[in-house]
Amino acid sequence: MSNIIVLCETKQGKIRTVAKEALSAAREIAEDLGAKVLGVLIGPSIANAAEELAPFGPDRLMAVTHPALEKYSTEGYTQALAEIINSESPVAVIFSATAMGKDLAPRVAAKMDKPLLADCTELMVEDGHVHVVRPIYAGKVLLRAAVQSDWAVLSLRPKIFQPKPVNGSTVSVETRDVALDESKIRAKVVEIKQESGATVDLTEADFIVSGGRGMKAAENFTLIEELAKTIGATVGASRAVVDADWRPHSDQVGQTGKTVSPTLYIAVGISGAVQHLAGMSSSKVIVAVNKDSEAPIFKVATYGIVGDALKIVPVLTEAIKQAKTE
Repeated sequence: MSNIIVLCETKQGKIRTVAKEALSAAREIAEDLGAKVLGVLIGPSIANAAEELAPFGPDRLMAVTHPALEKYSTEGYTQALAEIINSESPVAVIFSATAMGKDLAPRVAAKMDKPLLADCTELMVEDGHVHVVRPIYAGKVLLRAAVQSDWAVLSLRPKIFQPKPVNGSTVSVETRDVALDESKIRAKVVEIKQESGATVDLTEADFIVSGGRGMKAAENFTLIEELAKTIGATVGASRAVVDADWRPHSDQVGQTGKTVSPTLYIAVGISGAVQHLAGMSSSKVIVAVNKDSEAPIFKVATYGIVGDALKIVPVLTEAIKQAKTE
């Protein structure tokens, strides 16, 4: 039986939401391909993996073990996945288009000499072939492509494919030992440091408040932080803000930062350069605050407020606080 192999990402001992999204997306096309869904977990064992992932429809779950895989390693993970792919007859190999997926998917595709279709926003099957839709040219064009080879590597944009539980789905976790050539692992993660007070990762956040140069100074980002705290959002930033050292690179949204697809994206003092739009245009609802009524951000905004961000944000924050108390 052929398989759709899905890398189920974990982070610090927890299963990421993108793993459930990827499994659900695979489940949607599995029947049309006549395939089973194989979820693969690499790294430290997750005690409740079967219980947490079973509702999203994997036919099998496989935990890949090896001492060299306890921390993420591009070369180590690539070797492990190549061994699994060679033994599991894939019709597709699916990653999430996260930092890990963007690093790993191209390596796996190159090693297996298969095509890579990255950052997909739609999956479908027609005439027995996988078809995808993916944004290109910084999101200006949506490309539809069909996989003509026997299988391809696909990465899925986070927050686009919704996790869909399957009633009555149960599965156990099988353990798979892999043989790695550790001499080919030339870079290893020695230590992971997390910023103090770190909130939900931007790529998984449902609500984001991003600030741009219209905030005028780093200290004014306290207004963004207060608004974000009020609505339970994560703080983002434009490239100009990050380049000015007002915010860390981990906050950057855009073509050279993180691609996000939240339910609500509030862009404050962001003009809407194409590089920024490429990272957030798939958000469900976009609210823009900018003093320039001709700013490009208003072309993609669901709602727009024209005015000085430094005056509008405090008023907006207080109005939300008041509404929450009523």
